[in-house]
Amino acid sequence: MIIDDKLLNQVSQQARKSERLRMNYNLHESLDAKAQRLLNALEPGTHLPVHRHRHTAETYILLRGLINVMFYDSEGNETERFTLNPSEGNYGVHIPSGQWHTLEVIEPSVIFEVKDGPYTPLSPDDIMSIKR
Repeated sequence: MIIDDKLLNQVSQQARKSERLRMNYNLHESLDAKAQRLLNALEPGTHLPVHRHRHTAETYILLRGLINVMFYDSEGNETERFTLNPSEGNYGVHIPSGQWHTLEVIEPSVIFEVKDGPYTPLSPDDIMSIKR
């Protein structure tokens, strides 16, 4: 399998049609895989809550588009903001285990996302309710 414009366009088209304005394309074979590797197509207006993954770090590599990634402390204060823009040489971010974070999609984007498996849904304790 090659990851090319055709595949990115296909996943992006699915994201545009999705109610959530995002779409995953899993590269791992099962949710039990030790490494969760996926393309995540994201459209402006998609909402990702501030959340954390207590048991795994997470890495985003931006393949196309423009996004902001924000880190928060446990009180809901934004502590860092990273603008990912491949045309400016800012390709990705590594998010440590337990770090509260979210992202803001500025223009249609596709990230390559990696985290340890197996897949674990977020619990209510791993989602922060703050006004952004």
